[in-house]
Amino acid sequence: MTQNYLDTSPDTQIDVQAEQSVLGAVFLDKTALDDIRFLEDRDFNNEAHQLIYKVMKYLDDRDIPVDLVTVTQEFAKFDRAQEMGGPSYLAKLAQAAPTAANARYYASIVRSAALRRRGSLIGNQIRALAHEHFESDEDYFSAVEDLVDDLRPGQTQKMQSLAEIREDYFKHLSTSPEKLRTVWFKQFDSWSQVWRGWLYVIAGRPSAGKTAMVLQIAHGIATGNPGAGPVLIWSQEMGKAELIDRMVSMVTEINYPRLINKGGTEGFTDEEYAKIVTAYDRIENLKIFVQDSAGVTIDQIRATVKQFKKRFGKIAAVVVDYLQIMEISQKRSETRAQAIGHVTRTAKNLARRHKFVFIMLSQLDRAVDDEEPKLKHLKESGSIEQDADVVQFLWVNPKSQTIPGKKIVDSIFAKGRNVGTNRFRLEFRWWHQVYKELPREQDENKLRKAGGANGRNSNANKK
Repeated sequence: MTQNYLDTSPDTQIDVQAEQSVLGAVFLDKTALDDIRFLEDRDFNNEAHQLIYKVMKYLDDRDIPVDLVTVTQEFAKFDRAQEMGGPSYLAKLAQAAPTAANARYYASIVRSAALRRRGSLIGNQIRALAHEHFESDEDYFSAVEDLVDDLRPGQTQKMQSLAEIREDYFKHLSTSPEKLRTVWFKQFDSWSQVWRGWLYVIAGRPSAGKTAMVLQIAHGIATGNPGAGPVLIWSQEMGKAELIDRMVSMVTEINYPRLINKGGTEGFTDEEYAKIVTAYDRIENLKIFVQDSAGVTIDQIRATVKQFKKRFGKIAAVVVDYLQIMEISQKRSETRAQAIGHVTRTAKNLARRHKFVFIMLSQLDRAVDDEEPKLKHLKESGSIEQDADVVQFLWVNPKSQTIPGKKIVDSIFAKGRNVGTNRFRLEFRWWHQVYKELPREQDENKLRKAGGANGRNSNANKK
């Protein structure tokens, strides 16, 4: 190993002096180590300093005093004393810091220098990537982003007293919860609304109406929350035109089968066509963006989110239709469920970091054909159930289909962070690709009782 603590180049000498002051402050006062814990080993440019810092943390973690004797002994134990410059160099460090009180300031100088070194190094690595082979541009972008992410310091959190948190807490109390209205679902909005930072999973069997539901929510977020930011929709099974067909039918209540059949053999009537143009005029002004590529990856979503955040300043919602058909890379030692766990954790982290609602559609297994869905029925359920803030099931209960021509769907919220669980009854008017809320069962019972009482009084009066 090169003992670069003897390096005397001007720039390196400045780094060395700052690093010496940091380590020297710890020798002056062991508690200074608590103030500089945000430093990573790699932040020290000098290899000897990296080793000394590692040993200091190692000893401190084991409640062993950190001083010249203990650090020297630790190196001597493995016959590596010369790698840290020998006992004389440690003595020099102890004299390098005029006071331990400035340890955090010295550490901030070391961190800033380290970031710039890494930035320069990563720039060279990105340049080298241009000559490597990638299967797609997205793979190249992902490789670049991984390098840039590595530039960021590791996050370190510190415990805070309630007195220190007081100001933040009362600021929190005076700030309205960051919720978004769905507009279409007033019962749901009065109960919960969707919260920024949520991973929101909507699950159902095929043909339960998941896509129609999420398009309705996306449209509602875009129309009912001015200034909330754009809504980004990834559709992996349908093309852009098919999604717009559904949205136009939903907004205008033009017959959906007529839309997808282009008006049939006779085409659209003038009235229908005028309605379609008016509907498109309305929805094209909404900040809704659609990508209809199959096999989207979570890295592609992350890159796009960053681009739109930079462009618009904020994002309202991200929609992915649907989880199980995403391109999910699976390492050799991973199970499919573990690979999906990486996707859901990343989705959750994106939602929290950039403060938008991430709405992800998911499949339910066949068991719900015979029973009411539960969290265990989510396909590859472990990570989805764990990472989701809200899980909504769309369930077509055979016992509820009592009115000919009507499709009744139970909207079951099986998990809800901050809001609990709940359920609503919806009518899915598939011919308009729209859900309509039905009175809740307890409200229906009240109306029925009131109607019965009024009916008896009315009949009694007639007699």
